[in-house]
Amino acid sequence: MASIRIEIPGVAPRTLPLAGQTLTLGRASDNSLTYPEDSVLSRRHLRIEADAGEWYVLDLGSKNGTVLNGRKLAERHKLVHGDILSAGSVTLTYETQASRQPDIARTIIFTPFPEEDTSSRTSVHMNLQQAVAAGKLQSALTAPTQAGTPRVQTLLDAGRELASHRPLEELFPKILSLALDAVGAERGVLLTKDGDNLNLRANHGEGFRISQSVRDRVLNGRESLLVVDVNQDEALMASRTIISSGVRSLMAVPLQTDSQVIGLLYLDSSSFLKAFSQEDLTLATVLANIAAIRIEHAHYAERAQAEKILQNELRQAAEIQISLFPAEAPAIPGYDIAGMSVPCRSCGGDYFDYVDLEGGKLGVLLGDVSGKGLSAALLLAGLQARVHVLAEQSSQADDLMAKLNRRIAPAWPGNRFMTMCILSLDPASGEFTYCNAGHNPPWLLRVNGEVEMLTEGGPVLGILKNAPYCAAGGTMNPGDILLLFTDGASEAEDAAGKEIGENGVLELLKEAKEGSSTEIIRVVYDAVQRHLAGQPAADDVTLLAIRRL
Repeated sequence: MASIRIEIPGVAPRTLPLAGQTLTLGRASDNSLTYPEDSVLSRRHLRIEADAGEWYVLDLGSKNGTVLNGRKLAERHKLVHGDILSAGSVTLTYETQASRQPDIARTIIFTPFPEEDTSSRTSVHMNLQQAVAAGKLQSALTAPTQAGTPRVQTLLDAGRELASHRPLEELFPKILSLALDAVGAERGVLLTKDGDNLNLRANHGEGFRISQSVRDRVLNGRESLLVVDVNQDEALMASRTIISSGVRSLMAVPLQTDSQVIGLLYLDSSSFLKAFSQEDLTLATVLANIAAIRIEHAHYAERAQAEKILQNELRQAAEIQISLFPAEAPAIPGYDIAGMSVPCRSCGGDYFDYVDLEGGKLGVLLGDVSGKGLSAALLLAGLQARVHVLAEQSSQADDLMAKLNRRIAPAWPGNRFMTMCILSLDPASGEFTYCNAGHNPPWLLRVNGEVEMLTEGGPVLGILKNAPYCAAGGTMNPGDILLLFTDGASEAEDAAGKEIGENGVLELLKEAKEGSSTEIIRVVYDAVQRHLAGQPAADDVTLLAIRRL
């Protein structure tokens, strides 16, 4: 039986059996293995196909090529066990196995007892359930050790030690110590997986050079490996790693939970007097399984604690961000002003503010940083400080916008930008100028029912330092209403994927036009929530209304 092991950074590896079907890999959706986010891949990158009982790989003329065992694949290649294919960020390993146990994750490889046959290393495959049924597991766990202590006592000690609430840095050496004592090994090492890397967690002894073949069988094959006598094993005798280490007998078992192998436990001995037995392997395997579950639980506890700390920090960050928003709208005779911002996460990427401009004018700002969460909130905190400094030197909306862009473009990350609309209002006359930097155009609803969209301005902020901005203007007459909003309102989707839309926001404004500014933004916000129908919001919602009385 042949299979392909699929590995992608940051994703748990998986194995796909090959059963006669042709497999294709690429970015296009009609491939057997589709990775649209991998820009290095071509739409149809490579094909794995069966021919007369053998498997072949062929590059389909991809732009960046396919690598086979470190060399670029130039022509159709017959796959053999262990071949490694690389395409983009995807690694495929071709594997063959004559037979595969239904529960390979629990397989134990037992070698015959030395007194039965040490001339060759004929392995017998037996899973734990079969071992219990045959009475071998019970005999292994209750047989006396060399020191005369029952093996079951070892498991009781292990259970007691591993049940204690030790931090992980103390847990790893304790697991290794229990295993060394249980089987009488001279040396040992415990390694855990971190993606594609193996991290050393504990060791006893020096000079470890674990064979690559041993690691692969334990980690990839999920096998517990016992070699009673290295000198009787032809495959390992050919390994310089094993021979140079002076190893006589060795065991390697996976640290395995129900779903995955999280590491391995390796034990060896150079003594002619101490050869590991089948019972040693059984005990080490059970210990490793118990330890793996305990390690996994410890990881869960650490992640839960880290999540708790993170949530607490986000809560504090949210409180700080709320304090940066205006506590109340400015009280200007003849005008009714109200604003609100509701983040879809703890912290948001929307911004609104009121500032005093030169000449007694009121500055109104509403914008949206690309992205959400804490990173967006941090950018906004710096932005607000710049706004208040620059506002003291500005009287027009386009002037303030240009100065703000020149400040943030060199300082912001290259993948971040901001849309914004700035309004400069003369309260006495009602005259205003505005500048729209790629933001949703605000709606100006006239008292006579006419509607205007405020679209003039320039590009988004933070990309081009010297981008040009222009202003347009008009006059707010008594009874006119201006509504500014972010795309969290206009792009809110229902279960069918239908958006409210900018025109939908306008209809809501018309519906609420007789109310106060506070009532207007409440009507719009409530309509967004009804439209979502209980689904979580995908974006922050910020609204700001100005009515001239």
